[in-house]
Amino acid sequence: MRVLMFGWEFPPHISGGLGTACYGLTRGLSHIPGLQVLFVVPKAYGDEDQSSIRLIGANQIPVVHRQLELKHFSKTLDYIEVESKLVPYVDPEEFWRLTRLEVAGSLKYLNTNAEGKVDFSGKYGADLMREIHDYALVANVIAQDYSFDVIHAHDWLAYPAGIAAKEATGKPLVVHVHATDFDRSGGSVNPTVFEIEKKGMNAADKVITVSNLTRRIVIEKYGIPEDKVVTVYNAVEPVEGHVKEGIKKGVDEKVVTFLGRITMQKGPEYFIEAAHRVLQKMDNVRFVMAGSGDMMEKMIRRAAQLKIMDRFHFTGFLKGDEVFNMLSISDLYVMPSVSEPFGISPLEAMQSNVPVLISHQSGVAEILTFAIKTNFWDVDAMADAIYGVLNYPGMAKMFVSHGKKEVDSLKWENSALHVKRVYDSVLKNPS
Repeated sequence: MRVLMFGWEFPPHISGGLGTACYGLTRGLSHIPGLQVLFVVPKAYGDEDQSSIRLIGANQIPVVHRQLELKHFSKTLDYIEVESKLVPYVDPEEFWRLTRLEVAGSLKYLNTNAEGKVDFSGKYGADLMREIHDYALVANVIAQDYSFDVIHAHDWLAYPAGIAAKEATGKPLVVHVHATDFDRSGGSVNPTVFEIEKKGMNAADKVITVSNLTRRIVIEKYGIPEDKVVTVYNAVEPVEGHVKEGIKKGVDEKVVTFLGRITMQKGPEYFIEAAHRVLQKMDNVRFVMAGSGDMMEKMIRRAAQLKIMDRFHFTGFLKGDEVFNMLSISDLYVMPSVSEPFGISPLEAMQSNVPVLISHQSGVAEILTFAIKTNFWDVDAMADAIYGVLNYPGMAKMFVSHGKKEVDSLKWENSALHVKRVYDSVLKNPS
């Protein structure tokens, strides 16, 4: 079986969980005999790990002088409007500088360079909608040039590309929902993004969601039939080769860590309020907010207002070994997300022998037994849980030992087998 897979990013060039999940899933699929994946991104850099897949960049495909199959294609692209600064999985260092603006126009042409190729930035800036549009056009060409059995498109950025490939070949389409705009916006949905998401889900033969939480949103908010939507949980890469010995703490104090984008979706304000309550009961603890985002300045001001800045640290965006170094000195990891489709970072913390506190409003809460869970808004419960883990070593030890065993059992190979069954079902019963 050959799979034509469309994504927006692939390691090492990632800015969030989307690229990490794509990498893990493709590695899992590589263990299935007879299954091959051609993974397409807007821009290939040449240093991507291709041990499990073949990867090509849309920026490498000549598109001039081609007879494109555009029978229904103009209708497909009518809803992709450009000049709109949208921020889905933006580079964290740029996130807070970018804002959402009103749509200013539509794109009716394709820009190519001297080689007849489209220059993609592969970023998430002001030209995002233009690049999504161009990516779909190139996807139409790629679909005609390569032999495959099924199309798999990851998240809304790649849905138009998936639709274009399906229209060019008639092959079945699977779309993978890693998040919806309801998660990213807290309910204040951008109509352009919502329309792309909905059209992608409607065009798909099957829709994969990363949790039942996301599955309910897809069914209830987007009107997708229940029997069309399948949950396949994410997993985590084996820790070997990633976690080094770590670093020394430097202080004889407990460390509680928030690690992620500092945005409304991640609930950073609840972490700060819980920290304030804990610090009223104990003073041998430091709180770390590792990451960056559009709420960072607001969070700094709030911590200063609460007079806890001497016990609160903002590191900025961390990546690679920096993440695992941070976890190596942490006594507790907290993810108080308001709406988290899944959440891979708690699994990475558990791999690093760190107990985790997560919100009930996260998809990963559906599969973890040995994680402390509170509602994101229940700051008192969160503070009590933090205090308990820091002051009762037996509790922390229990969560660490059982949590490590639990997370080690969550393998991408198992998730890949579920995805393979979805492929089999659409090939057997195409819509």
